[in-house]
Amino acid sequence: MFRSLRERNYRYYASGQVVSLTGTWMQRAAQDWLVLELSGGSPAALGVAVALQFLPTMLFTLYAGVIADRFDKRRMLILVQSGMGLCGVALGLLDVGGLVELWQVYALALALGCFSAFDAPVRQSFVVEMVGAAQLSNAVALNSMTFNLARIVGPAVAGGLITAVGTGPVFLINGLSSGAVVLGLLLMDTARLHRAAAPDGKRGQLLAGLRYVSGRPELILILSLVFCVSTFGMNFENAFAVIARNVFDRNAAGYGLLITALAVGTLTGASLAARRAGGRPRLRLVFGGAAAFGVLESVASLMPGYRTFALALVPVGIAVMTCTTAANSTVQLTVDPAVRGRVMGLYMMLFLGGRPLGGLLSGWLAEVFNGRAPLLIGGAAVALASLAGAGVLARRSTGLPAGPG
Repeated sequence: MFRSLRERNYRYYASGQVVSLTGTWMQRAAQDWLVLELSGGSPAALGVAVALQFLPTMLFTLYAGVIADRFDKRRMLILVQSGMGLCGVALGLLDVGGLVELWQVYALALALGCFSAFDAPVRQSFVVEMVGAAQLSNAVALNSMTFNLARIVGPAVAGGLITAVGTGPVFLINGLSSGAVVLGLLLMDTARLHRAAAPDGKRGQLLAGLRYVSGRPELILILSLVFCVSTFGMNFENAFAVIARNVFDRNAAGYGLLITALAVGTLTGASLAARRAGGRPRLRLVFGGAAAFGVLESVASLMPGYRTFALALVPVGIAVMTCTTAANSTVQLTVDPAVRGRVMGLYMMLFLGGRPLGGLLSGWLAEVFNGRAPLLIGGAAVALASLAGAGVLARRSTGLPAGPG
């Protein structure tokens, strides 16, 4: 399960990620709670914050993929992670000083989103440089395990800290935690990186990457499904904040425990993915996992009590992680290494770029109907999209041809 950790560079990277991602999830929980407090509990205001944080992904991630293919990914990550840490420190200082206003939270969420837009494709395409193609599936699954371990610890710790000392210190902790990733990147042995030859500097590299994807119908279907899953089904944090506060009348600690319950499931799903990683990617895991996720999310939204709702989130987490981990490794293992950065830029644009729409839609549904509506309707949309995609694949071929690397 942990074979990718034999690579020294990946060990440094993963160790830093555990610390930094824990801080990231602490900030995410604190930011959502702070927006609700500053706005008087408005789901629409929370939707705006989510939209601003993910809007830059739609605008910049494709170009970040071109940059990832052309320049040193390690150095880029050092710069981007430093910028993300400064955003957390700035918001923490404003909050601790009693100066924070809603527009400032919005502005810093937008700034953080700009850094994240460049971080995502670079980080995703850097994984194969650390471990090589043979270990890529396992490393992707371990990344998911790291992410979800932080997702368990971060919100739970944040909920307790928010209740005890407020949101400000949480932002400061996150800002400082980015230093762990930067340190891990600085300690790497660059001679051990599996670097692909950089494309030439001619213009049109972005269009070349898009043309590559347009010639792969199965790849288009996977990317379309990823967009639907992320946009309509994965608005967990803002939906949980509204459900905890407005439906079940819980405090910040109760909100953090809902995210932790989901993360127990996603960590389990990532662990299963790490154990089965290797060999030919299977499309049934992508589309079957998405269908199961949609159905389970809709069912969870109907749970009558706080405890039953929290328990229902565990299988939701397993299903969504099965789908997204399989989709990520399938895309990376079946594309030409020379265009991997650009393809992953498109992947991350679709995976994260739909969040502004999803955040606004989630806030609107909760405002007009009730706090359960975003999960109920979003889950149904994901289930329908997965069935439609599987139907198209059934009429074509049953497998995805393996590409170079």
